[in-house]
Amino acid sequence: MRVALDIIGQTFRTLWAHKLRSFLTMFGIAWGVGSLLLLVGLGEGFRSGNLREMKSFGEDIEFIYPGRAPAVAGNMSSGHTYKLTIKDAHDVATQAPHVMAASPVLIREDIREVSQFGSTNGQVAGILPLFNVIRYLPLERGRWLNDLDEAQRRDVAVIGDEMVKNLFPEKQNPLGNSILLNGRSFEVVGVVQRVGKGDDNSTNNRVFIPFTSMHTYFPLKQEQEESAVSFINFRPRSRQEHSLAMAEVKGIVARNHGFDVRNEDAFEAWDSVRSSEMVGKIFDAMNVFLGSVGLVTLALGAIGIINIMLVAVSERTREIGLRKALGATNRSVLAQFFLEGTFLTVFSGGLGLLGAIGFCSLLGMLPAPEGFDTPRVVPMSAAVAIGTLALAGIVAGLYPARKAALMNPVEALRQE
Repeated sequence: MRVALDIIGQTFRTLWAHKLRSFLTMFGIAWGVGSLLLLVGLGEGFRSGNLREMKSFGEDIEFIYPGRAPAVAGNMSSGHTYKLTIKDAHDVATQAPHVMAASPVLIREDIREVSQFGSTNGQVAGILPLFNVIRYLPLERGRWLNDLDEAQRRDVAVIGDEMVKNLFPEKQNPLGNSILLNGRSFEVVGVVQRVGKGDDNSTNNRVFIPFTSMHTYFPLKQEQEESAVSFINFRPRSRQEHSLAMAEVKGIVARNHGFDVRNEDAFEAWDSVRSSEMVGKIFDAMNVFLGSVGLVTLALGAIGIINIMLVAVSERTREIGLRKALGATNRSVLAQFFLEGTFLTVFSGGLGLLGAIGFCSLLGMLPAPEGFDTPRVVPMSAAVAIGTLALAGIVAGLYPARKAALMNPVEALRQE
């Protein structure tokens, strides 16, 4: 025990005797660790922010919109635009085995919303009650639309957070009050909790009413097809089946409107699962790039450690010889340099880790840009950074120290 304490004491005395060299070594380690963690943390902030933004619309949701049927050679009238219909939505819901839920959506932006407290212009959407299964629509208060509202064509509405602020200012309770949509009265039965950050999510400024009411009172303007809808929103049974669900929906639309399903130009669609996978690949590439930059910084720090430790051991060859002449063993000499390398790297790596955590905390106090979360320290990156530098410092100290420890004391004392 006493021998171990003597070795530890000698280690700290040596480090203190070479304060500048020890400080530069520690600074290089802390800088390398901190840089790597911050770069990887920034990439994770971008990734998690974009995933959060996508989840604010709903998980695993897919859309299909009106499109243009392709022209057929020799048939001048074959190329035409087509509108999605209520029948298309019904067929998708009943004939696509990989679709869990589907709803036609009717949206208009030219309807005036008026209450006894204010007025505004936002979106009015006619949807089926199961729409909140497809999209992310958490209720803040009240209730969602139900099957009786749809079947009995009730004049009820659920409104978004921004719509509440415009129609019911000064914290007036909207539940039970009526709003006029182009002069027709609808009772507010629910309020959707604010979704997403900022003002870029149209859900917050939207009025949801039963699809039958929307189709009866506010159909799409100037549409030759009376049953036309704005788009169809659906959700696959599972995330892994999103491609199968989309293929089935395209097949139904192509069959109903008389064109070849193999012509992708005929469809206007959006698959949020596919988009999120593409975004994930982009951020994987970004993480690789940022991680590579951090590893280069880490490698430079490791090279600095190795150089400093090599110089330190070379300068202390005579000291090693003197200690051996006084009875020090090879093990005690190696133990001292092992402790020096371990202390410098682990302590300095810890400082770099604390610095990265502190900087991330400061960034967390600032307003985050859209689609960006506060950078966070990734535990695996911290372990890799500190472990790599610790290994570099230990190897850099042990190799020349072992060589010096195995020298004959007389030869070591002759070293200048």
